[in-house]
Amino acid sequence: MGKRAQVGLLLTGNELMSGDTVDSNSSRIALALSEKKIGIAKKITVGDEPQLLAESLRNLCSESHTVVINGGLGPTEDDLTAAVVAEVLGCTLVEHPGAIAHLAHWCERRGLELNASNLKQAYLPEGADLVANPLGSAVGFAVEIEGALVIATPGVPVELTAMLPEICERITARVGGGTAFIRRLQTFGIGESTIQELVNACSEEWPSQVTLGFRSGLPQLELKLQVDDDVFLEQRAEAERLLHRLIGDHIIGEDNDQLALSLQRALVTKNMSVTTAESCTGGLIASLITREPGSSKVFGSGFITYANTSKNKILDVPKATLVKHGAVSEPVVLAMLLGALKYGASDIGIAVSGVAGPGGGSDDKPVGTVWMAWGTRDQHRAVRLQIPGSRDRFQILVAAIGLDLMRRQLLELPPIPHYIQRFVHRSE
Repeated sequence: MGKRAQVGLLLTGNELMSGDTVDSNSSRIALALSEKKIGIAKKITVGDEPQLLAESLRNLCSESHTVVINGGLGPTEDDLTAAVVAEVLGCTLVEHPGAIAHLAHWCERRGLELNASNLKQAYLPEGADLVANPLGSAVGFAVEIEGALVIATPGVPVELTAMLPEICERITARVGGGTAFIRRLQTFGIGESTIQELVNACSEEWPSQVTLGFRSGLPQLELKLQVDDDVFLEQRAEAERLLHRLIGDHIIGEDNDQLALSLQRALVTKNMSVTTAESCTGGLIASLITREPGSSKVFGSGFITYANTSKNKILDVPKATLVKHGAVSEPVVLAMLLGALKYGASDIGIAVSGVAGPGGGSDDKPVGTVWMAWGTRDQHRAVRLQIPGSRDRFQILVAAIGLDLMRRQLLELPPIPHYIQRFVHRSE
């Protein structure tokens, strides 16, 4: 049986086996290769065990035209990839002049001394070809094993990402491939099953040449529209228009757009500014807004008023309101919002106060309860939600919902989206 054109993937490291590190690199590699119409045929994860690594590498090389090894190129004793590859090849590790030059330049830029630990990364299997690493100290390398192209890559995600264009070029030169014409749309507040049902109901309108894919995340869902030839680009555009008709108010952008960027664009269009008043999210909403380039055009200030005294002194929330209704209440978040708009001198804002957990809940305000108020001085709303799950999940979803509610008001979309009903407190 001939070797398959798909790629074999070998992930290395005890931290992957123990769960201390979550594997995201295989997804990065697979997504990059999928755009070249190349798939991953087999993925093996092995700890820092030389014999198992060597055995796994031999097996993958016997089955695949190309094998990508990820991890094990660093300066420590448990970084074994170069030594294992040399063993499988039956050669020795030698000091590679290109790797030495890379390390020297890397250390010089950082004002570091090129020490013995770093020099370990310059010893590669004899005859190895370098794969450039624009960011890190460990270069990648490529060799031939049993007729298979083997490419070794570092395990640091940001370094791998920077190397992927060259890696994909080498693999496509070896096994062929093509171009997948992909359009990515970012959505919020709607699930993949709901979208699929809506598309199925309009199946006669959906172009058969277009494949719809999903990539779930928190808090967003990515849609992928793919055609395999540029002659079908109009069909892909037709499918996108259909999605906008079906779920347009949930589509927040394209490629890697985030909710905060979508909000920023709406603010710029309206020539408006935004402020935040946060308790249970501790500044996360403001952080997400300012994480986007260009945020200085729309964001002037935010307020983290975690304690009741801060709510009173900074945002003018009346003490009597806090005593009567408690911090997690409609009157308090409305007062927080109006205070933030006043002192932040902004046009629109969001205020949140809740019980993030895992403790601190009560019968009438259990863990996961949040009140949020949003809008302008003259047009604002408040809603109580119940968001189950961990503290992190609670804060992420509260922040995302807050960003989306402001986006919707600015774009004059339905102000209370259907997804809110999933979180509305049962007593309402």
